[in-house]
Amino acid sequence: MSYSALLDQDPSRFNDLALELFRHQARNNSVYEAYLKGIGCDPGHIRSYAEIPTLPISFFRTHRVVTELPILSEVPSKGLEPSLNPDDSRQEELIFLSSGSTSETASRHWVPDPQLYTNTFLRGFNQVYGKPEDWTFLFLLPSYLERKGSSLIYMCEELVRRSQQPESGFFLYDHQDLIKRAQLSLSRCQPTMILGVSFALLDLAALKPVGLDQAVVVETGGMKGRRRELVREELHALLKAGLGVSTIHSEYGMTELLSQAWSTANGRFQCPPWMKIRIRELNDPLSTAAPGAIGAIDVMDLANVHSCAFISTDDLGRQQADGHFEVLGRMDYSDIRGCNLLMA
Repeated sequence: MSYSALLDQDPSRFNDLALELFRHQARNNSVYEAYLKGIGCDPGHIRSYAEIPTLPISFFRTHRVVTELPILSEVPSKGLEPSLNPDDSRQEELIFLSSGSTSETASRHWVPDPQLYTNTFLRGFNQVYGKPEDWTFLFLLPSYLERKGSSLIYMCEELVRRSQQPESGFFLYDHQDLIKRAQLSLSRCQPTMILGVSFALLDLAALKPVGLDQAVVVETGGMKGRRRELVREELHALLKAGLGVSTIHSEYGMTELLSQAWSTANGRFQCPPWMKIRIRELNDPLSTAAPGAIGAIDVMDLANVHSCAFISTDDLGRQQADGHFEVLGRMDYSDIRGCNLLMA
């Protein structure tokens, strides 16, 4: 198996690739192997990706979730589009940390190959929005910038680096500078994205800036204790009214995943071809919920080759018949941390 195969854009290959990666991680990830034994799962009896057990996300707080042996047979950047620039040097292992808003122990995601993460989020972004080089990026991520180890900041820094627009950058609390740069970029009919954590976007919207109606506004969720939590419809209504845009986009990602799902309207997320979600029963974590029912979100992210690709999250959601899904909040017992803490 190769990096190219894992990120293959042909959905028909997902089942075979997921099963191959599952069997590899069941043998070579000691945490996942022990979990499978604990629930009585024989990996040899799994015949479909829909049957693959998912590891509770809490293990990333308490254990080093690592697949020890490599599965890939080619250089990470070879055969992938968009590829890294020729002058990019291979970086050392990364450790992404969750924000740990109320938890004393942050989740840790060991990423021995940063190039794989870079290629993953670039390809995912490209499929939804096109080349990063064509965009102006304006990021409002104060809670993330004020700590170390954020996978979201790592992604956004690369997007800014690839952008060919001088206005691109991060804005801690300087909303006026962001507004000025957004207006300048939009005056040139330049595609312009304003991406931020929810409370920061609400602060921006409260200023009632003009001339931003053509901007793409993306919320990543999360009030971080700065404001009361809002249902998605209320949050999006406030942002649309304050910023003058007709729709709000959303990003669904987390420390423990290398891939993101994007929503371009109405909180309906779409996964890239190498990522799928499954809704599990709230009272039976080993059973799948009925179509359209509310349950907890399981994620299968084939980019997670070095950790665990099969994860049970603490997010509540619902999947539509077309494969799109909604994020409806968090399970009551979950620690409030990271992205997408909205209730809807």
